[in-house]
Amino acid sequence: MPPHCLSINGPFMIVTSARRVTGRAWTSTGYSFIRPRRSQEYSTEAIPQDEQTIVKRRPQFRDYFITHLPSSSLHPDPRGPTSPFHKLPRSASVPHTGDTSQSPTPFQALVDRETTVVRIPLRNAKHHFGAVTARGTRPTNQDTYQAGVIDIPAFAKRPPASLTIKRNSSPRESRAADTANGDPQVFYFGIFDGHGGSECSTFLKENLHEYIQDAAAAFEVGSSLRTNQQQISGSEQAIGPLPVMQVANRHRIGDLEKHLVQNWRRMVGGYFKRFKPPHFSYYGSESAEAPSTGHVSIEEIMEYAFLRADLDFVKAQAAKRDDDLVQAEKPLNDDEILHSPSLTRAPKIGGPSRFKGGSTGSVAMISTPSPTPFWHPAGPSSLLISHVGDTRVLLCSTENGEAIPVTSNHHPSSPIEAGRLRRYAATFVTDSFGEERMSGLANTRAFGDVQSKRIGVSAEPELRRIEMGAAEYSFLVMVSDGIGGTLLDQEVVDIIKEARTPEQGARDVVSFATEVSKDGDNSTCLVIRLGGWERRQEGGVGSLGTKESREWRRQDATDPRRSRT
Repeated sequence: MPPHCLSINGPFMIVTSARRVTGRAWTSTGYSFIRPRRSQEYSTEAIPQDEQTIVKRRPQFRDYFITHLPSSSLHPDPRGPTSPFHKLPRSASVPHTGDTSQSPTPFQALVDRETTVVRIPLRNAKHHFGAVTARGTRPTNQDTYQAGVIDIPAFAKRPPASLTIKRNSSPRESRAADTANGDPQVFYFGIFDGHGGSECSTFLKENLHEYIQDAAAAFEVGSSLRTNQQQISGSEQAIGPLPVMQVANRHRIGDLEKHLVQNWRRMVGGYFKRFKPPHFSYYGSESAEAPSTGHVSIEEIMEYAFLRADLDFVKAQAAKRDDDLVQAEKPLNDDEILHSPSLTRAPKIGGPSRFKGGSTGSVAMISTPSPTPFWHPAGPSSLLISHVGDTRVLLCSTENGEAIPVTSNHHPSSPIEAGRLRRYAATFVTDSFGEERMSGLANTRAFGDVQSKRIGVSAEPELRRIEMGAAEYSFLVMVSDGIGGTLLDQEVVDIIKEARTPEQGARDVVSFATEVSKDGDNSTCLVIRLGGWERRQEGGVGSLGTKESREWRRQDATDPRRSRT
């Protein structure tokens, strides 16, 4: 046993210097259970030396967030008063005025009491987040989603010095707990819509956040809030104030990007022979030299993570034989030794046979410059959207109540997508519904789709960064095409305005879309509360803008004469 580990209670151990092990690990907040990762996460064979750091470091993704709450009646503050305040005689009771110097000692102890760090499951926090999915009339539900706290350095824009002078005087109950590296928590929300099956969307749900964490670790990214002021000022003079740059190992980033682009060219070819990711600073040219700025943007990290995840999935499918009936009938764990995933040599991605389908996906990450959570009305935050396909992301403006689309559909009808692919695409056709398709596909960007990679169906994400002011937006919505193709953006936003909680808003959107839909596609809706949630009905006419049209659509959908047409 290593000297830094002390075995207790059988398989559990206390770790003093090792960061990630199986069992229970001691952190600053106490014991936390760390699950063992799957077979493909332990295999380091066929991985270049410059990419093995991605496998060695194991960041932790949590489906809960950590915050400070005051002590409750079950755990009273020992410094508090010995008797309840409501039992004091009228002559001895003094109203609390907020001035602790003139207040009695019990009141002062109540105001200055200690807070407790608690963990709140994100999926059960219906007042902060809501997620609902429905199968519709399809035989299976191919939509998946993910929500939690991702272990990467903060990428938020640093607040002005005037806002950070009195940071310590803010109430402790209104701030979240810091992560292990000292930064505020970075929240991660993802929605994935599979087509042809759920293998690809399930893979993205379980692994895409880990690719992002591993890419940030391999790039050796530093926090945007703890960077040397001289380095930041020098980079702003060289590249401008935007995007927000973070300290990183530029030489290592160049090697990783070069190897990734070469893999795409060598394995797929076609469209990827001239492939140049727009956010990559180094394209893998033999005569080029890696930039020596020593900084990287979060956009470059996300683009690398998306392309890396897509490459691993496509490579795993290409290695399978879809016509091998004997191999297809074998169980997934047939080659495992004592059913131990850590001893499996070949990674398992997808099913036993080749998966020819794919998945779209949208990821939203929110980072705050201070411990104040992003849903606090007085706290600014930075929102980063990474989008592939036709899942939609919307923001509701607190000022006027309008729906603000953050993403665009990657369809052949888009002029940008059509211009990008016409030289490689086999055919552009229009189906019976009047929608353009490329080789039978409705999406020009997607994960997977092995047979369409050579014509340019890639996972290059559309990236957009939004600096959200205090209570500037009411909530964030993420929907699959079962809702985005049925309801208007303003209808989705107006339905959520009428709900009391984000969870109820997500349920109402899915219910209404399922009721008025004609094709019965899978429907998934994620609602994230922002700082202006309490003022969501103040802007403009509130939720009355589309109420009349929604009532007409509901009546038309329930009309028994509708089925005769």
